[in-house]
Amino acid sequence: MADLTPYAPRGGALRFDDDFGPAAPARTRQLSGREKAAIIVRLMVQEGAELPLSDLPEDLQAVLAEQIGTMRSVDRDTLDQVVAEFIGGIESIGLSFPDGLTGALDLLGGQLSSTTASRLRRIAGATQKGDPWQRIAGLEADRLLPVLNEESIEIGAVLLSKLSISKAAELLERLPGDRARRIAYAVSLTGNVDPDTVLSIGKSLAAQLDAEPPKAFDQGPVQRVGAILNQSKAATRDDVLAGLDEADADFANEVRKAIFTFSNIPRRIEGRDVPKVVKMVEPSALIQIVAGAQGADREAVDYVLSNMSQRMAQSIRDEAQAVKPKAKDVEAAMGDVVTAIRTLEGRGELFLIAADEE
Repeated sequence: MADLTPYAPRGGALRFDDDFGPAAPARTRQLSGREKAAIIVRLMVQEGAELPLSDLPEDLQAVLAEQIGTMRSVDRDTLDQVVAEFIGGIESIGLSFPDGLTGALDLLGGQLSSTTASRLRRIAGATQKGDPWQRIAGLEADRLLPVLNEESIEIGAVLLSKLSISKAAELLERLPGDRARRIAYAVSLTGNVDPDTVLSIGKSLAAQLDAEPPKAFDQGPVQRVGAILNQSKAATRDDVLAGLDEADADFANEVRKAIFTFSNIPRRIEGRDVPKVVKMVEPSALIQIVAGAQGADREAVDYVLSNMSQRMAQSIRDEAQAVKPKAKDVEAAMGDVVTAIRTLEGRGELFLIAADEE
């Protein structure tokens, strides 16, 4: 018998109407499309295949189960012919498309503008079929965190229960301690929640998430201002922060937490991570810093030198004694170090200690 190739047209949903493939051979002409589908499903289950039957509308799932329940056995020749007909139908497919507007949006991903994608998501949500939890589970943690913070404890428990273990753990770690404990306890009470209620909650959350207006910026205002001031001269940075203090002290405080400068190194970089940073910076830049750092930056210089190879540190000290750098060159060299730290952070090779833990 020929190998049975997995069949997943129309976004993975099996189809089994009476128009099942090409004209049937004589031995199988008396079988209906549902009977043939039942044979294929039975064979694939026997072979250990995982079938996406849950993607089918519930009435078709019921029809398939009932059809399988009424059948007893088929002879080997009939099985071979049904399988051959099924595989012939698969091989004739040149290209398949996702099922519905939601599937199309998932396929296109970031190819559409955020405004268009948001509008189509709202349209799709009004007529969405299938399991909304599949879409919710595919969202980034940043999109789901506000739901856990703002919805009821019970809704949060259901949401957490429908996510992968890794994503649920990540979200739980990012919640305030008391709320995390309450939601974790509520998960233990979800055992008797009926499937219809869970489905209804999923549809409501999916519609809520799809209705969120698109954002013009990937980062919030605190992060954007902080990033700009990170690349600004110290005098400019201090002047802007002083102005922010007068206009909005709370915002200014949050911006300060988002800023990372050379002087922050001792309090926000683990000593074991210093060698990684040093490897990404030219020795000449380190020499400039050691020779010209002043004030609070001297503490950072001592911290860096004490957490790197002592032979290299002594070499830098010796060379720095013969250098008299300009202030702008020292500031530029410090910027190189900060850029190296941000690069390592972006790669996940280094983690900054939170500013409020300094």
